[in-house]
Amino acid sequence: MTPRTSATLPTVVVTGVGLALPGADTPRELLRAAAPRRPYEPFDTGARIGRRGHRYKDRATRLALCAALDALRDAALIPGDSEELTVPGGTVGVVASSNLGNLDTACLTAAAIAKESTAALSPMGLPNASSNVIASWAAIRFGLRGPNLMLCNGATSGLDAVHWAATLVTAGRVRRALVIGVETCNPVVEGLLNSPAGEAHGAPGGEPAGAPGGEPLLDGAAALVVEGAAWARDRGAEPVAALGRYERRAGLAACVGALLPEDRAPGVWFTPGTPPGPRAAGAAVLPGTVPRYDLTAAFGRASGALGVLQCAAAVGWLGEAGAGAGDALVTSGDDPADAVAALLLRPPGWPVAGPRQPGGAAA
Repeated sequence: MTPRTSATLPTVVVTGVGLALPGADTPRELLRAAAPRRPYEPFDTGARIGRRGHRYKDRATRLALCAALDALRDAALIPGDSEELTVPGGTVGVVASSNLGNLDTACLTAAAIAKESTAALSPMGLPNASSNVIASWAAIRFGLRGPNLMLCNGATSGLDAVHWAATLVTAGRVRRALVIGVETCNPVVEGLLNSPAGEAHGAPGGEPAGAPGGEPLLDGAAALVVEGAAWARDRGAEPVAALGRYERRAGLAACVGALLPEDRAPGVWFTPGTPPGPRAAGAAVLPGTVPRYDLTAAFGRASGALGVLQCAAAVGWLGEAGAGAGDALVTSGDDPADAVAALLLRPPGWPVAGPRQPGGAAA
């Protein structure tokens, strides 16, 4: 893989965060939940979007709509008592990330065709087999008429989605963008990943369900609203974080090393899995004193939703830690993966030096 040039996002801020997952309702609660897993009831999508939001939609889409509504309201783009946008729909784009979101629909559709032919398919359910169904339904439901993208990009997909949403803003395609990361846990997904579906929420009494050694899976969604700082200021929105530099490379050490100056450590590191050991040069880049949060320990393997979920947690950390605590570093992927992505988030009042380089840093 050819390394890409670093990029800075000096004018893009986060103005809204939304969550739809068990165990945490706010970004700060993500920090307190980032501990060994506890049993949770599945998130009730009907309580937030009602029956209208459920009809002919799979669970991934329903979860995404719940998180999106929460983020849009948090950003004051939708009033609390309606779903009408307060800005022109053409000024808002959508970038969604999910590697496995509608896998169940696609597999069940293929199985029905193989068993009975296309006559067995419902014309109302078939659109859910499209790979971009999540991003499309978010745009349709909330009237978001800007560019609409769906990413299925492996371990880095969530952070890539945040980056490309920011790229749309800095390129002038939109003034703001809704970013969604969602994954679901169901028999089709757990069959593919050899992970017991019951472990997504835990069995009664706190003991994990399913076969020994199965890896828990996320069943939930996170969403962000990223916006040009000038546009946010013009409409009176209060940013909760500023997006800093982004990097995507073929290894953790190279990615973290390219993102951070040698003499500057972040205030916190959101990273999946076990903290890097001596073999990972990332451990030499970051001192052992830097606090680390692994959200997958609390919510399960998040795949394409991870980067967005990590950014939401970083917003919570920035709100608690204050401006003097440093940057929040978010990384997705590891050395065995095809790439590692990293992003810095900063308190909104901090300057971010340097102009954004054309084309960004992602592939």
